Amino acid sequence: MREGIEAVRFFSGVIAIWFAWTSIAFATYYIPTESMQPTLEVGDRIIVSKWAYGYSRHSLPLGLGDVLLPDWDGRIGWAEPQRGDVIVLQSPSADLVLIKRVTGVPGDVVEVRDGRLVINGDMVVREQSEMRTYRQHNGIPAVLEVMAFEEELPGGPVHWIYERTDRHPLDDFGPVRVPDGHVFLMGDNRDNSIDSRAQGGPGFVPMANIIGRAETVPFTLERCQREPDLHCPTGRVWRPL
Repeated sequence: MREGIEAVRFFSGVIAIWFAWTSIAFATYYIPTESMQPTLEVGDRIIVSKWAYGYSRHSLPLGLGDVLLPDWDGRIGWAEPQRGDVIVLQSPSADLVLIKRVTGVPGDVVEVRDGRLVINGDMVVREQSEMRTYRQHNGIPAVLEVMAFEEELPGGPVHWIYERTDRHPLDDFGPVRVPDGHVFLMGDNRDNSIDSRAQGGPGFVPMANIIGRAETVPFTLERCQREPDLHCPTGRVWRPL
């Protein structure tokens, strides 16, 4: 009898720790679109740190924020997103969960000129690495050619971006100033992302809408097929973002 009680206590503790780990501290999400290529590919699963910036009603577990705090738009926070962070958010303009990169923090003046990102009057450094050709995942059997660049945001990490052209409709934007309590977001696949530049996109995103910071890709449900001369990325498992 005593051994049975101890076993119940043990497994109850394990379940409690697992629940705290997977719903309160962290969460997992699936990448369904190409907007964050090449950093994140269709089929990637990501681990999101919900405690990285604190909590809002959008980051409370089990949907409790909508049940217990439907009118609360604040945030219990202890850190702010930094330029270059990849974040998961509840879109303020639609009932969608999005993942984008922070390119502007409060007070930043952000603009795009001929495809080049400009922050506070300084053009962000980017270096072209290679041309890549890949097949889209959106049901259209199109093969696209893109330019792959390494980009370095001020004070942020070096990351990869895709550009089809520097004459896309979103390649001229702003300038706009990021208001207090908000961030400006862009997808790494610059010409295939509905982000803060786009009409109908999330615009300036309130801090309260941030769910957490994407940390790594623990595994991927890779959907691209190996085809001659087409790029099909590998080696994305447990890669930090």
